[in-house]
Amino acid sequence: MQEPELFVLADRRLNEVVQQVGDDQWSLAIPDWIRLASTTDRSTLTLRTLIDYHAYDDVWVPDIVAGRTMAEVGTDRWKAEDLLGDDPKAAFARIVERSVAAAEALTDADLDRTAHLSFGDFTVREYFWQITQFRTFRAYELAVLIGEDPTLPVELVRGVRAQLEPHIDAWRAIGVFAPEVPVPADASEQDRLLGLSGRQPRA
Repeated sequence: MQEPELFVLADRRLNEVVQQVGDDQWSLAIPDWIRLASTTDRSTLTLRTLIDYHAYDDVWVPDIVAGRTMAEVGTDRWKAEDLLGDDPKAAFARIVERSVAAAEALTDADLDRTAHLSFGDFTVREYFWQITQFRTFRAYELAVLIGEDPTLPVELVRGVRAQLEPHIDAWRAIGVFAPEVPVPADASEQDRLLGLSGRQPRA
């Protein structure tokens, strides 16, 4: 599958999980087994703030894949807003569908366009690698956290594994992924992907 197609699978799967969050679960604390950036302060982090971060990450997708810089868009364009508002599920779904629409509108040639990110310039193709993996693993983790089915689409699992395997050692070296977690020889494709990413399968 092409990078935009995998992104669509990952973003929609994450949205499916968000739609299953119970009214009493938005204030859940984020446990240590959910991987976060090393600088993240878990003491004040809740499920809602984590999902709001994903909304913020997603809301940039249409501009970034179009080749716009953050300066052109305005670096504070979204920071001043409560992206989830009073109806967080509906707000998140709207943001996801805008990002999905932008991805689905891309041509093969667009994947070689420059994506201007806060930490450097990459191709749109490479940008999709980053954000697809991010959403894939978070969809799994949040589903486990809220007690819902954490199964990922098999095409997504295979596509993300194909992206990871050629680069995993380099990405581990810079701290993107933890050391591989051994899984049984008869483990599912999803569990093998989780182990490769340094995650302990929990379902």
